[in-house]
Amino acid sequence: MKYLVDDLETVEMKAVRDGFGEGLLDLGKRNEKVVALCADLRESVRVEGFSKAYPDRYIEVGVAEQNMIGIAAGLALEGFIPFAASYAVFSPGRSWDQIRVSVAYTHSNVKIVGGHAGISVGPDGATHQAMEDIAMMRVLPNMIVVVPCDAEQTKKATLALADYKGPAYLRLTRSKTAMFTNRSTPFEIGKAQILRTGKQLTIVGCGPVLYSALMAAEELKEEIDIEVINMHTIKPLDADALIRSAKKTGKVLTIEEHQVNGGLGGAVAEVLAEQAPTKMLRLGMNDAFGESGDSDELMTKYGLDKDGVVRATRKLV
Repeated sequence: MKYLVDDLETVEMKAVRDGFGEGLLDLGKRNEKVVALCADLRESVRVEGFSKAYPDRYIEVGVAEQNMIGIAAGLALEGFIPFAASYAVFSPGRSWDQIRVSVAYTHSNVKIVGGHAGISVGPDGATHQAMEDIAMMRVLPNMIVVVPCDAEQTKKATLALADYKGPAYLRLTRSKTAMFTNRSTPFEIGKAQILRTGKQLTIVGCGPVLYSALMAAEELKEEIDIEVINMHTIKPLDADALIRSAKKTGKVLTIEEHQVNGGLGGAVAEVLAEQAPTKMLRLGMNDAFGESGDSDELMTKYGLDKDGVVRATRKLV
């Protein structure tokens, strides 16, 4: 099946948060049980469209992320499907205790949406660049963690999470990024996608930074035969797809806009260490906070652009 657009060089640029907003609005039409909550950031996290279309199913809690999670858990217990959205640095960052006790422990059907995650938030700086949220959420029992790669996949993930019964975390970034999947690209929670086949090295990524991996693989195609995996679901991780690829190529590079400790890199390393020991390198934030700056400049500084992936690939080989 063809997963990618025809030309990676001329892709449309669109923020993944826009895909979430479109998906949420679509859900509002389909299912009257879907409700949305937000902590004074409805335009930023793209809940505004839903709030205007379905004001009776929207709750504005103000700057009170912990209370938002408690309300969402209560709504879930009454049979609703709440999507609780804020910046990831605030939820799960500030509301993790409530998520742990009121959502994960009780297995409540709450969808937590963390927007503006990663260093691509840019000028907002280190205090607002959530790079620990994947680790915080994947450690919780009963919680699934989804990090879609572009706006198209984010819309599909939003629709899929509404059908999933149980706690879930959806991670979104802020900036406009490449839309490299298409409308026919399937999405299934827990099922990784092989975006490019190869025999010499595997790149496993999540989120919009996967575009850097694809462009690097294209640049290196005459030098290194690279397989690229979209591991959009961090938990449950598609261990079967990962192990098959690792055994085939013998080398694995992970890439993420997150701390490598506890994030995708950590999750991949855990699986491979136990089931298929493989030479690997983790590309992401290495025990460091970010800083203020243009999103593209920050991606370059921290080695998450195409050139950074090329360097890491050659180092691993």
